[in-house]
Amino acid sequence: MDKVEPEVLRAIVEGTAQATGEEFFHALVGNLSLATGVANAFIAEFAESKSRVRTLALWMNGEFVENREWDLAGTPCEDVVQGRLCHHPVGVWKRFPKEQGVESYLGVPLMNNDGEVLGHLAIFDEREMPPAPGLLYTFKIFAARASAELSRLRTAEQLRLSEQRFRDLFDEAPIAYVHEDLESRFISANRAAMKILGITPEQVPGTVGLSFIPDTPDAQRRVREAFASVGRGTDTSGVVLELRRRDNGKPVWIQWWSKPDPGGQYTRTMFIDITERVLMEQEQARLRAQNQYLQEEIKAVHNFEEIVGRSAPMQAVLNYVRRVAATDASVLIQGESGTGKELIARAIHSASKRRDKPLIKINCAALPAGLVESELFGHEKGAFTGAIAKRTGRFELADGGTIFLDEIGEIPLETQVKLLRVLQEREFERVGGHAPIKVDVRVIAATNRNLLQAVAEKTFRDDLYYRLNVFPVFTPPLRERTEDIPLLVSYLINKFSRRLDKRVEGIGEASLRRLHAYHWPGNIRELENVVERAIILCDDPILEIDSGLLPGSAPAAGIPLSMPEDGRLEAVEKQHIEAVLEQTGWIVEGEKGAARILGLNPSTLRYRMKKLNIARESRQ
Repeated sequence: MDKVEPEVLRAIVEGTAQATGEEFFHALVGNLSLATGVANAFIAEFAESKSRVRTLALWMNGEFVENREWDLAGTPCEDVVQGRLCHHPVGVWKRFPKEQGVESYLGVPLMNNDGEVLGHLAIFDEREMPPAPGLLYTFKIFAARASAELSRLRTAEQLRLSEQRFRDLFDEAPIAYVHEDLESRFISANRAAMKILGITPEQVPGTVGLSFIPDTPDAQRRVREAFASVGRGTDTSGVVLELRRRDNGKPVWIQWWSKPDPGGQYTRTMFIDITERVLMEQEQARLRAQNQYLQEEIKAVHNFEEIVGRSAPMQAVLNYVRRVAATDASVLIQGESGTGKELIARAIHSASKRRDKPLIKINCAALPAGLVESELFGHEKGAFTGAIAKRTGRFELADGGTIFLDEIGEIPLETQVKLLRVLQEREFERVGGHAPIKVDVRVIAATNRNLLQAVAEKTFRDDLYYRLNVFPVFTPPLRERTEDIPLLVSYLINKFSRRLDKRVEGIGEASLRRLHAYHWPGNIRELENVVERAIILCDDPILEIDSGLLPGSAPAAGIPLSMPEDGRLEAVEKQHIEAVLEQTGWIVEGEKGAARILGLNPSTLRYRMKKLNIARESRQ
């Protein structure tokens, strides 16, 4: 399997997208085996110790078999669980005598966000398994997906155990207990309450309970609702409040119960610390968001192999990519629309040490000015009209990975200030929030605008420009790398002929010359559109691209073309075809025929002659 086809990725994605837990692991190994053509696949986690593993799903020779458990020593899996990709294309049984009958093996470690190995994903066969970049790339993608699912299950189990622990604590252990007056001033507090709030016995009398509430819209709303219930003389049961400890300012979440004293002089308040549970829920939400984004990226079938070109300008760009990928430097990709800036960003991420973490992308020009900040940094519930729930921003999703800011020149000036802070301080605040959030994110930006001119016009901050422009990369326009056109056309023919279910084996020489002569204002994106349209219209194995598919292209060499009195497109096309036919003596086929000069299939030319009422007799 030398190259991973889009259909292969799509088959695996569709087979696993809706599954979770045990069902997901079965779907993953089954679809992976079928899609790669390798007979056996499994996913495994550590058993009682890190020297022993057990399978979560095992597919062998076309069917699922009972899960197994084995010691790692003396097996190729031993290298994988050390955090290394392991590929033995041949001779596994010779190197590892325990693996009799196994000729080839490929394994990828499964890691959580902290770099801890949780298990591994592997395939093995009785046949050889030659190295294939596409296969290795697919494995890394689905290892990330499998790692996220395994992490999610472990987080869920930890959450279940934590909830059980808190239930036991509520039922059997002392909980925080506070007497407050009706203005929230503490009268007394027990040891559990003081420990949670970070206060000493001397600080208890007169301490105002509301002073522990942070100044965020969501926290303030919750406490207003809770105290309104107390003021009405009703019970307040199980309200979750966010507090800040007095001693170190760290956030703490409590589940709070309050009931007015019958005499109306004070309030009895009880609460328990649920910080661990809340943080786990937040981490679980982040993992879900990351999983969803990863699945969308897989469905998009983006990969390094889409960068096609051997020209000197493209080789220079790829050399820059290889050099900067190994660093964490900010990269500014500049170039005309349609030159592949996003592919360059993906290539940098794929070759970097962050490749196992997400690449989050955002098109700054596609968002209304008022929503850019919320998309980038997220917002708190109630931060503005329509903010009905807390939202995690793209920077938070990209933590540990890379964020790609396309059309960076469209970001409003007021948002540029916050973006500069992220680049300088590695922290930001959600819209409506007051607590800084630390992130470790590599920033890659792209634009087709002249940012230096924007700096001069005061529409783009100069300090932000220099922070982004640590390592500039310029993507060359297609007119400066025309020697890549044959390669690009061949790649696009393979891509679109499969998608459109057409048999196209190549392109005619005249059509290729016509593509070379065109100036390509839309660059590779325009070339894609031209080739796709030509394949849709094509009825022969050899693709022909006539001048009608290239707006404003020149007429065939040596054929003068004056504008007819009737300026309609049909009249211009008719005059041009008649002029070529006159030059060839009305010969349609052959080396010197009109079809060859026009870059058309002879049957296509005859059809157009009939449609335009072109006949030699009428000319005579």
